[in-house]
Amino acid sequence: MFDSLAPHQNIALVGAQGTIGQALRKELEARHPHLTYITLGRDPALCDIALDYENPGSIERAAQEIQEKHKSLSGLVVATGALHTAQGGPEKAIKELSAAKMATAYQINAIGPALVATHFLPLFARKSPGLMAFLSARVGSISDNGLGGWTSYRCSKAALNMFVKCLSIELGRSHPLVQAVALHPGTVKSPLSDPFTKNMPPEKLFSPAHAATCLITTLDNLPEDASGKCFAYDGQEIMP
Repeated sequence: MFDSLAPHQNIALVGAQGTIGQALRKELEARHPHLTYITLGRDPALCDIALDYENPGSIERAAQEIQEKHKSLSGLVVATGALHTAQGGPEKAIKELSAAKMATAYQINAIGPALVATHFLPLFARKSPGLMAFLSARVGSISDNGLGGWTSYRCSKAALNMFVKCLSIELGRSHPLVQAVALHPGTVKSPLSDPFTKNMPPEKLFSPAHAATCLITTLDNLPEDASGKCFAYDGQEIMP
């Protein structure tokens, strides 16, 4: 998909300071050097523009800053997510659920990305190709859930997947050449996954660089009817 964009089109990378975000930036810059990348994240020392989900006003200001400096966007990659929060790690049972834990998971995994899309959408041309991609997770699939647990994380990622579906329907009316997709990167070696990967076979634990390569390959080869769907790192669709 990125190959189809004209030189110097702008791609916004939200969460560019994170483990997967950094790897995605490196892979995109190596594979598609004809595009211009704008990095956004909580640490202004590591990104071009500051953006913090805990401060919704910063999302609107970030969109305004992109418009002032770059005029428009042709791509948006949201590489954010949290399994561990200030309220602790994922629940093993329903009894561990709390309002604070669930609210924080939704804020980071669903509400923040949704607000980014809301404020960044006006930067996309109505009749030009474009892409909005959001880092999700296989555990956000309701039909694939055979183990239970991780309730807040699962629910928040399912909410993100539903938002992507809703967004795709609206894009079909207002921006018919812009696709919106969710992505599952696999299990990536990172601070998020470290507590759960001790007994995992090495071939199922990806380096950030390998995950980024797979995800960009998936985005570069999306089918025409991809919008609104969730795809794994290997390009296979994940059912809702």
